Amino acid sequence: MKAFASPATHLVEYRGFRAAFGNRADTGKTAASSGSIKEVVHGIDLYIDEHETLALVGESGSGKTVSAQALMRLLNEDWISYPRGEILFEGRDVLKMETEELRKLRGRDMGMIFQEPMSSLNPLHTIEKQLAESLMLHQGLSRSAARPLIVDWLKRVGLHNAEQRLSAYPHELSGGERQRVMIALALLHKPKLLIADEPTTALDVTIQDQILTLIKTLQQDLGMAVLFITHDLGVVRRMADRVAVMKDGIILETGERNLIFSAPHEAYTKLLISSGAAPESPVLDGSAPEIAAVQDLKVYFPLKKGFFRRVGGYIKAVDGVSFTLRRGQTLGVAGESGSGKTTLGKALLGLEKSQGSIRIEGTEIHGLGEDALRPLRRKMQIIFQDPYGSLSPRMTVERIVGEGLLIHALGTKAERRERVLTCLKEVGLGDEDVLSRYPHEFSGGQRQRICIARSLVLEPSILVLDEPTSSLDRTIQFQVVSLLKELQERRGLSYVFISHDLRILRSLCHEILIMKQGKVVEAGPTGEIMGNPKAAYTQELLRTAFD
Repeated sequence: MKAFASPATHLVEYRGFRAAFGNRADTGKTAASSGSIKEVVHGIDLYIDEHETLALVGESGSGKTVSAQALMRLLNEDWISYPRGEILFEGRDVLKMETEELRKLRGRDMGMIFQEPMSSLNPLHTIEKQLAESLMLHQGLSRSAARPLIVDWLKRVGLHNAEQRLSAYPHELSGGERQRVMIALALLHKPKLLIADEPTTALDVTIQDQILTLIKTLQQDLGMAVLFITHDLGVVRRMADRVAVMKDGIILETGERNLIFSAPHEAYTKLLISSGAAPESPVLDGSAPEIAAVQDLKVYFPLKKGFFRRVGGYIKAVDGVSFTLRRGQTLGVAGESGSGKTTLGKALLGLEKSQGSIRIEGTEIHGLGEDALRPLRRKMQIIFQDPYGSLSPRMTVERIVGEGLLIHALGTKAERRERVLTCLKEVGLGDEDVLSRYPHEFSGGQRQRICIARSLVLEPSILVLDEPTSSLDRTIQFQVVSLLKELQERRGLSYVFISHDLRILRSLCHEILIMKQGKVVEAGPTGEIMGNPKAAYTQELLRTAFD
């Protein structure tokens, strides 16, 4: 990639830009007129030149998305104000544009890819209707005239069977397919600037590789600039010409990509880079006692067809998987979306009906009734991918963490409260006022710590962690992984860690299973798998993760 000289006029330029949110309690007031506002962006200066890719990097709450969405004025201006500064696009101040001028700018001159395509696409409209709407609005095309252009773009972004997918709804597409539709929607009018806001965070490494390659190819074809918002430094290395590091609403430093990685000036930038470097894989103690043994595990889902819904075949989500888990061991499970990783974890906990053998501390769980299985459930807990979605918004932290103790009738009310507080302290949330607070009052990393405390309160032997860090920033991921390592050493916990992030698996896991289409294609010590993969599929996964 080339280094860009600073021209006299930039495609985009932020000059002393500030943004502030109003207090929602001040009903009927705008952010500008409210007496209670919170400034979230503090006078940033930033530019993007034609044809270049600027990566905007920082943790959640740093102001990245607010700054990017202000460029298209997408935020509700009843609740946000821009008290000072300018955002210039081709020399015109976006913050002073009237509605009609903004409407022409959005979509036509600027396109945006959002982080979660499922929530960004209308679930009630077909793919064709959503893309046609933009063409009808900006180019005045009829539905019939828009169709060939839509098909052409869907093919261009690599959506298979494009003509047949026109009538599909978003829920009928995979995550990678939905993101391709979002890219097509953003690029229909060949914009001069593409804003990509964490476009690959929720995707597995193979799909992420495809999407990043696609964005880079289309950028070159269309000659557009890209503002790429991410917390993944691997993506930054691959995509960026220049990098801007943002924290607490301030741009800490900017520079050419290689210079930022080789000679960062700011302590926070150094922390970001060091947190992205995975240490050597831990080595398993083969003498540790066996906690779980799984033999020839199968989970098949029936495919029902016809009026009478007769079974016409099966989806083999997990097909003959075997492994052993020892005390204090972390077993990593990797593979692309749909490979059976999550189904395997649920089957281990008895949350999915399965065939084969599952022995937990010597006890076969298949065939056990609910009463016999209940004591074993205390030994097996799960932590989910989305810490906000897995916590009840109507329950306090004390109730959330202590719910398991109440269900299993463990201790008095005072004893349960003390045990909850002890677990919260263990995960770094020790203040007593935390007990009465609700999930929305915490950051993403803090919510995941609450989920970990909820699992630990029952003193389990096994934790199944289903993508527990994929929705977190890299620095917060580093903190959570460090916490999990500390808890494992202190308590002798055994983890089944499901993830598409091979860097995290390398740093945390003693052994690893590589899954594809329900089967294990390769298994063994993490160091051996990462250093000398045998299967072609494993080699491809590692190439996309570490190149």
